[in-house]
Formats: sequence, structure tokens, C-alpha cells
Amino acid sequence: MLKHRGFPGRLPGTDFQFVIRRENRKKGATPITRRERYRDRKAADRRADAGFLAALIEHFGEEPFVRGNLDAGRLGWLIGREVKPVGAFDPADYEQLLQVDMAAAEASFPELFAPDSPPDFGWDDEAWDDGDEDDETDRR
Repeated sequence: MLKHRGFPGRLPGTDFQFVIRRENRKKGATPITRRERYRDRKAADRRADAGFLAALIEHFGEEPFVRGNLDAGRLGWLIGREVKPVGAFDPADYEQLLQVDMAAAEASFPELFAPDSPPDFGWDDEAWDDGDEDDETDRR
């Protein structure tokens, strides 16, 4: 499983997870399941979607990227809309190629593309830990 170095582990100040620490070798990758975004979702949930998409755009832009250690649950809120599979879609493959659909992203999250005041998710406020130092001790 590819670990995306420098990608935020979560939305600062919340428990909304963006990446996983290590692959599940017994059961395999958690399948990405498309989740419906209803209008009455909490503001914190919508902010987590926007933050995750902003991190994807900042980290990968329009280029295809490997799913790797990106959280399947968080991807589920965007898959099939702002994030599209490249090629045949295998929802349980860590090697699945994905790509941000910038037109769909701008239509759904116009605030991310506002030139005068893009949202501040606090990426620079915290030191991001890739988690590699703890991998050996986490296997207890």
C-alpha cells in the first residue's frame, strides 16, 4: 500500500480521518462505497468533505493518483462525483487509480476555488505525521 507522504492525516481540530496508518493484510482494503450526501448533513461533515477534497486538489491536482492509504470512508463521500476512478473500478484495491474531476469539484465546492478568500483548513497550523515512526510499535 502506497503511503501519500505529506497528505494531511485528518481535518485539524476534528476526528475526521483522511488516511489510514497501515493496510489490512487479513481482510484486504476496505471497499470504497459511494455515500449519499443529503442536504441536512451537519456543517462539520460538509467541512470535512471540503477539506478532504481541498487536500486532494492541493496534493494531486488533476493528475491520476493511487488510492493507497487514503481513507475509504472519506473517499466514499466524493467517489463518482468529484473523484472518479481511472479505468475499471475495483473498490477494494489499494492500487486503484483515482482522479479529481475539477469541473464537478468546482460545481459542488465553489468556495474551494474562490480566488479572494479560499477556506483555511489549518494545514499549516499542525505538523503532519506520516506515522512511519510508530508502525513497528503499533503492531503489538
